[in-house]
Amino acid sequence: MPSRLAVLLALPCALLGALLASSTASAAALPGARVSAVKMIPEAQYPGMQRLTYLYGPIKISPGQNTIEAQANTLKPAVPGYITRFQPDLVYAKTNAQGGHDTPRVDVIHLHHGVWLVARDNTLYPTFAAGEEKTIFQMPQGYGYKYSPSDGWIMNYMIHNLTPNPDSVYIKYTIDFVPASEPAAAGITEVKPLWMDVAGIKPYPVFDALKGQGKNGKFTFPTQARPSQKKDIGPAQQWTVPNDITLISTAGHLHPGGLYNDLTATRNGATKELFRSEAKYFEPAGAVSWDVALTGSKPDWRVALHAGDRINTTVTYDTRQASWYESMGIMVVFYAEGIQNGAKDPFSQPIDWHGLITHGHLKENDNHGGDPDAGLPDARDLLDGTRPTNVDIKGYVYGQGDLSSVGSSGRPPVVRAGQSLKFTNLDATSTMTPQEAAYHTITACRQPCDRTTGIAYPLANANVQFDSGELGYGPNLPLKGFGGKFTPAANRNTWKTPRTLKPGTYTYFCRIHPFMRGAFRVVGKNGKGSVTKKSAAKKKPKAKA
Repeated sequence: MPSRLAVLLALPCALLGALLASSTASAAALPGARVSAVKMIPEAQYPGMQRLTYLYGPIKISPGQNTIEAQANTLKPAVPGYITRFQPDLVYAKTNAQGGHDTPRVDVIHLHHGVWLVARDNTLYPTFAAGEEKTIFQMPQGYGYKYSPSDGWIMNYMIHNLTPNPDSVYIKYTIDFVPASEPAAAGITEVKPLWMDVAGIKPYPVFDALKGQGKNGKFTFPTQARPSQKKDIGPAQQWTVPNDITLISTAGHLHPGGLYNDLTATRNGATKELFRSEAKYFEPAGAVSWDVALTGSKPDWRVALHAGDRINTTVTYDTRQASWYESMGIMVVFYAEGIQNGAKDPFSQPIDWHGLITHGHLKENDNHGGDPDAGLPDARDLLDGTRPTNVDIKGYVYGQGDLSSVGSSGRPPVVRAGQSLKFTNLDATSTMTPQEAAYHTITACRQPCDRTTGIAYPLANANVQFDSGELGYGPNLPLKGFGGKFTPAANRNTWKTPRTLKPGTYTYFCRIHPFMRGAFRVVGKNGKGSVTKKSAAKKKPKAKA
């Protein structure tokens, strides 16, 4: 296993430019291309302001971990005051030679999401948050989140280990804090959080953006949701303003493939754009990886809203070249009570809904993958394997047809056209705890799906799409106002291939552990789709004279 991982993960994509030169979704063609890569949201400054860094953990990471956790968090300021900036990160627990902590590569371990829940006035509410894009929340000068030491903090997180190796990490966060005892605190206006979420509020607010869905290669959720997707729409997708307020700051969160989050307001049947948090991709292949920064609102953004106005959020994904399973669309908005000086009414004044990024390219996103020198075969050339009714997944290996296997076990298992092949994940059974389990998927990828693993490869980009969901089991913990499913798992560990697949060879990968690759073969009448020694010999080109 270690040598297999080394081959798939160690090679950065030296040929990425040539490989993806023909891509129709290059970074230059995306909506966020116009966003400056160097102009950032400025930091507010106050006399007596403190910059505080906390390391939550150490958190022991199990092999292949992809669980949702929530624990009490006592790492916070000791005195009352205002939080004016919040910068999230994930680092290894091991101390480096300089006495600090290195950041893991995103294709090895990453912070799928972290949410700082605050318990106040008998209410538990998500306040600050982070995804692997690591957006920095920056309040404009004169505004801050009012903090009290009596607030209870809960650290809700989902750390994704893409490898079968255990590890240990810290969730690192740095805040700018103005103690209430400082004279500057008297000039800070309190802001309150508003969690806008297309599929929340719940522990795992996700939906699928499928390849080809939407219009002109863009899919907006929930606007263009299919009837089967309506169940994924969350109540936090809209909010009715109870009294006069001013929106002060916002930024979005989305996953690879995401293009932008929109925030709109509706009054008397008219709808106005308030802000668009755009994805600025540094990824050469375009909107396919975590190598991205989201825009946040500019320091002078002030939006005046009145009682009865309705705020909505949507998120748009690029569906031209791949499907994006378990996607998110969240905007954390901070607002002040009343109409603040300089605030504009969007129904009578123009609003600048463009923003600035909060950071540039991050070095943990340097391994893009896609190098052809992975040492894996082209499954289309392999001879037929056995005709099992079930393929077990165990030890991060597909029992039949795993592209890293040699000999007969590496050959694609065969299923007759019109029938299904069953997969069973023995790495995640109902008797295992979520921490002991490793969830796996069977997700279609474009043939031959045999290049090195990185943040931009492999993708769910096959012409014929299928996905098993995360095979395994997780808890249901009913929390009032937060939904009940506290896991990304499908709460089953079996899946069957679609009966509608036409004869041919199908390649797939595990979305949770992308170094895992496999193939199966559908064979029709008269052996259509089959690869035997005889048929393979016919395909071989004749030797040149």
